Amino acid sequence: MVHVEVRSPAANDAGAVSKPVPGRHFIERVPGLLVVLALAAVAVPLGRLVPVIGGPVFGIVLGVLAGVLVPSLRGSWSRPGYEFASKTLLQLSIVVLGTGLSLQQVIRVGGDSLPVMLGTLAVALGGAWLFGRMLGVRGDTQTLIGVGTAICGASAIAAATAAIGAKKTSVAYALATIFTFNVVAVLAFPPLGHLLGLDAQAFGLWAGTAINDTSSVVAAGYTYSQEAGDQALVVKLTRSLMLIPIVIGLVILKSRRENQKHDPRNQKQKLPWRRMVPLFLVGFILAATLRTVGMVPQAWQEGLALTGTFLITCALVAIGLSMRPGELRQAGWRPLALGALLWISVALSSLGLQLATGTL
Repeated sequence: MVHVEVRSPAANDAGAVSKPVPGRHFIERVPGLLVVLALAAVAVPLGRLVPVIGGPVFGIVLGVLAGVLVPSLRGSWSRPGYEFASKTLLQLSIVVLGTGLSLQQVIRVGGDSLPVMLGTLAVALGGAWLFGRMLGVRGDTQTLIGVGTAICGASAIAAATAAIGAKKTSVAYALATIFTFNVVAVLAFPPLGHLLGLDAQAFGLWAGTAINDTSSVVAAGYTYSQEAGDQALVVKLTRSLMLIPIVIGLVILKSRRENQKHDPRNQKQKLPWRRMVPLFLVGFILAATLRTVGMVPQAWQEGLALTGTFLITCALVAIGLSMRPGELRQAGWRPLALGALLWISVALSSLGLQLATGTL
């Protein structure tokens, strides 16, 4: 069928019908973005006051509460802004967080800690698959809890969400699970470390590989000792680099599944590199490289870290605003049970691998 568009001469002369209004998409996003920015401006300071919880968790909680208490915030006028924040700002946050990772630190620490890091990574991801099947927690929720436990909590969940377009409810389940065991770890790890007689290096490696979010690693590590905190932080930053192969793997897996759905003959199709390596991941690697070669001054680190946290918080505020509380109640206790099994498995395997490799 041929579509014929009939326009008046006046419309042709003015170009009002055939040409989009400049800046229209930006204008549509502004109302929703203003709501997101206002809530994030509250969540980030709260996260700095209570670092065990952190700005991102406060962000999604405030987003959900605001949506429940003021239903008009979920109107069609706000959706373009929420979509922009939950996708574009989320991807941008990963790029900014890359500036906090020095590849020199990775090389220096990686030799000693790599076997433990790779081992705990395998335990977390394998456990997510196994325990997820046993508990009936599948799909995006299973993936995000596994990745969040395996790598770096909220940051890893954000990167995986940006890569696979996970459901908003799955993001909420994963963040709630990670938050719960961050709090438990900060309270339990230091006394357990003393009870086990771990030295600063061993405790730093344990905390850096078995605690999820960076803020919780720092809290537990420096509670133990200054040296343990330094070691835990560097191990944690090194562990964050595992985002690269994990995200690429998730993108490839998702693309293949989509190809199988759209191709009834199940023919294999080549994936273009742009789909295998998301643009935000390229930005993350470039940012880490710039930090490594000294093009990101140390004096900028605090500001960049705060910017990255603010962007992630904005994205999670938008996700919270877009959610419906009824959707959260459907999963019940199972995601939390999955997180508990993974957390215990990773904590025990970290100590076991240290013992096996002679670092304990």
